[in-house]
Amino acid sequence: MLSFDLDGPTLWLDRATGQWDDARGFSIGAYGPWRGTPRLLDLLEDRSLPATFFVPGKIVEQWPAVVKDIAASGQEIGHHGWMHETFFDHSRAAQRDIIERSQDLLERTTGVRAVGFRSPSGDIAADTPTLLAELGFSYSSSMRGDDRPYRWQIDGHALDLIEIPAHWELDDYQQFVYNESPPEPRGLDRIASTLATFDNWRREFDGYHRWGLCYVLMLHPQVIGKPQRVRALERLLDHMSRAGDVWFATGAEIADWWRSYGETASGRAI
Repeated sequence: MLSFDLDGPTLWLDRATGQWDDARGFSIGAYGPWRGTPRLLDLLEDRSLPATFFVPGKIVEQWPAVVKDIAASGQEIGHHGWMHETFFDHSRAAQRDIIERSQDLLERTTGVRAVGFRSPSGDIAADTPTLLAELGFSYSSSMRGDDRPYRWQIDGHALDLIEIPAHWELDDYQQFVYNESPPEPRGLDRIASTLATFDNWRREFDGYHRWGLCYVLMLHPQVIGKPQRVRALERLLDHMSRAGDVWFATGAEIADWWRSYGETASGRAI
């Protein structure tokens, strides 16, 4: 699963006011929709590969043409909050408002509603899964606890909600993000080597492939969309394709397949 979190400047906005009041932070994030996303869409088209773009509602509002381009390219669009806000510290009513507000805008902009959800920062509340199931979502990709999909169970009751776990070690943000104000990462450690990072990702893929698992790259256009990183991503995708028996799929396709075939063999639930 190739997944891209199109966070844009929502990572760098003023959380107290919700305003784009930091020009430098805005420009760092805006690189994602302005430059990174078109470059990645070209790559996906060139390789005939599907992907899922998780997009906050604020980015749909700010860059509707880019979001329309994603939809027109045939790629899946998933839900990613409104302003990349964490869900664990929001009431159920507030979570519902965030989800429905973003869904309504996405539908007005592209004609589709998201069936997949990724919680910003991977932080959900205890009642988020039941809310997602209630609102008709097919899957979430927010948790970290497995390397295969699984069906959510709450209080012993199975939900029609599939979880597709992702992991920080397959997240470009943890490797490459850098900003001085606010300092990100904290302490301003060196940016990771592109060669070493993609070598890790290739070796991770080889391990996943050995056991037939669900390999989820969690990438950000403002980070991975830089020219040399896109070239490195091309080489990784080519390595994956050469394995020969790899299924590249959107989150929605993976959830549907797991619901129909996969979980019968696994028996995994949470």
